[in-house]
Amino acid sequence: MKGSHYRRLGTDGEYQLFESTDYTRSNWDREIQHGSPPLALMTKLIEELTGDAPMRIGRVTMDILGAIPVAPVRVRAWIDRPGSRIMLLAAELVAARPGGPDRAVARASAWLLATSDTTDVATDRHPPLVEGDKDPMPHKWEGATGYLEAIDWRKQYGLDNGSPVAWMSPLLPLVDADDMTQMQRLALVVDCANGAGAAIDPEQFVFMNTDTTVHIHRVPVGNDFALRARGSIGPDGIGVTTAEIFDRQGFIGTCAQTLLVQRR
Repeated sequence: MKGSHYRRLGTDGEYQLFESTDYTRSNWDREIQHGSPPLALMTKLIEELTGDAPMRIGRVTMDILGAIPVAPVRVRAWIDRPGSRIMLLAAELVAARPGGPDRAVARASAWLLATSDTTDVATDRHPPLVEGDKDPMPHKWEGATGYLEAIDWRKQYGLDNGSPVAWMSPLLPLVDADDMTQMQRLALVVDCANGAGAAIDPEQFVFMNTDTTVHIHRVPVGNDFALRARGSIGPDGIGVTTAEIFDRQGFIGTCAQTLLVQRR
């Protein structure tokens, strides 16, 4: 498989310019992007701005401000709160609006924390997950083109602690042939928690997330990640998906998403 989620187009002042490829297309609507590539792209710019500082992301949140078109986008990152031990960085993704001015369609914020050696007190509250045989029907969007072609989605048989489990691996680079950091690899799949933990039938309901918040207590390792996810649907059209995140070595963090639930 060849290609990438974005192609670099150059710069415009403080913005970096990218062409969005077909591999960003959402399974909900082919004209908009899935949430994972924009999250990974803004994470990339945040990490590049950090440079060689002895800090790493402990939490990153993406808020989706509007439909993110499969079109050229402008992205910038900046330091919101400087510090030597704790730093808040932010990024925004801007796209053209038909018949109007460009607007921000997604924003991200990330807390970066100073690293130190705490190996002697490191703990995980969940044991590692072991990948088993995959379900031949990984999700309700089987056969959808776009983003879902660019990841390997391996739903597991049965439930774990009452929740579905899916192992996922990104298959393509994020930007051109650039190397990806471990955090960027995770960001390329973590927004799938909503689909992995679906509590209702997507053929009868739309349940799109407005945000994704990821807390990571350990740097991800490798290219394979498991989401043990579960959606909760309220009585008034609002839901939440929460998930525990694993790599091959064990538990690495959590994510949560707010859902707008509507009947088709």
